[in-house]
Amino acid sequence: MSLRADLKSIAQRIPEGARILDVGCGDGALMAWLEANKACDARGIELSRDGVNECLEKGLSVVQGDADMDLDNYPSDAFDVAVLSKTVQATRSPSAVLNNLLRIAPRAIVSFPNFGYWRVRLHLLLNGRMPVTETLPVSWHETPNIHLCTVHDFASLVDELGLSIAEVFEPGKDRPGAGPTLSWFNVRAREAVFDLKRRAGVVTSPNRG
Repeated sequence: MSLRADLKSIAQRIPEGARILDVGCGDGALMAWLEANKACDARGIELSRDGVNECLEKGLSVVQGDADMDLDNYPSDAFDVAVLSKTVQATRSPSAVLNNLLRIAPRAIVSFPNFGYWRVRLHLLLNGRMPVTETLPVSWHETPNIHLCTVHDFASLVDELGLSIAEVFEPGKDRPGAGPTLSWFNVRAREAVFDLKRRAGVVTSPNRG
């Protein structure tokens, strides 16, 4: 079973037998791989009916739901790791979603397309138009992405929320954050993955209203 680059890098960092909540799980590829290869207890939440149906056809445990509205319903510390892959930029309230992820699990792994990537910057400079790329494949008026951000933008939000960055890496490259700086990732990475954890002494709570 093949996984796209960011899911493969995420899967490598999930411990054996972990309880996983995959938010925006799509067709369930990551969940299926983790159950087959790491004996994980994987659950998913997916907005699209097509995605839910594909998961169910694979025999996966999934519910149809909205990350902005339905994460409040999950109890605190119900999972070991929460995953949000290429979904945070499509949420209405990224800060509320991140807080909920780190309430539901002590660790969250989040991937997103990096709008600070040098080719995106160059395209805007030369053409003055929103880019269509491998990681941003849909025209601006059709895209579900409503909160595009750069690596620096996301890192600043993490700090504002009182969360901690355990690692930053580029899918498929596996360059640990302890090597390249965030500034390096901000320019050179087409997409980024943040491995987040709660900061000591900080307690998150459901975001309501």
